[in-house]
Amino acid sequence: MFVIRKHTIFPEEFPEAWASDWGEDEFGLWMAFTYRGVRQAFRWCEPGTFLMGSPKDEPERFGDELQHEVTLTKGFWMADTPVTQALWEVIMGENPSEFKGEDRPVERISWEDAQAFVAKMNGLKAELKLCLPTEAQWEYACRAASTTPFCWGDQIDSTLVNFDGNRPYNKGSPSEYRSQTVEVKKLPCNDWGLYQMHGNVWEWCQDRYGDYPAEPVIDPQGPESDDSRVLRGGSWIGDGRFCRSASRDHYDPSGRDALVGFRLARGH
Repeated sequence: MFVIRKHTIFPEEFPEAWASDWGEDEFGLWMAFTYRGVRQAFRWCEPGTFLMGSPKDEPERFGDELQHEVTLTKGFWMADTPVTQALWEVIMGENPSEFKGEDRPVERISWEDAQAFVAKMNGLKAELKLCLPTEAQWEYACRAASTTPFCWGDQIDSTLVNFDGNRPYNKGSPSEYRSQTVEVKKLPCNDWGLYQMHGNVWEWCQDRYGDYPAEPVIDPQGPESDDSRVLRGGSWIGDGRFCRSASRDHYDPSGRDALVGFRLARGH
């Protein structure tokens, strides 16, 4: 199941006042902001209903992926890439990343660091209304209307995803293991114009980690209590199974690792 209410709920203002450039292409609507020469684009994700988690017969699934129906009643803007080192540095004045490169994702970022970045950006330009995506928004955007283990189908290799190609998914053929991050637009985007939702770096979500409900839910925000925060997407060092659309991880909100970065969304 994947139902998108195409164009039934359109962005109230398009373009918005903060946008430096905007348009529509084969992937849909987009807007971007530019700050001190560094640009970040966002893609419009229509409201809709989908099955979050994985079916019981999905190979190499984990036990915390109970499949359940989720409805997102509001469309949202999702950054088309993880936050780059260039954007982080121009806002925060330093670069904690292990694998340096201005177009690579910033990593060694805790959930708390990501929140500090969001707060600082919103302080500079409140109308941006930046936030981390919810876990449901993240998976919805990652799937881009797909129902398979990956947005491209049942299998991946290193031409599509930056992961440990020596440890492929579900008996796939081995492929390149780069042993480091790559530029955020080096590999193909999904059908909604979003890059590297699979692999490269794990991405923080807003939610606390916990078990999924069995019943259908509307606009879920995650559990109200848990010490850890959700990570999604897999990373450059992980097996193929960790890069699946339904794969989940979690970490202490103060924890930092060269596997972990984040992606921005826009709130309402």
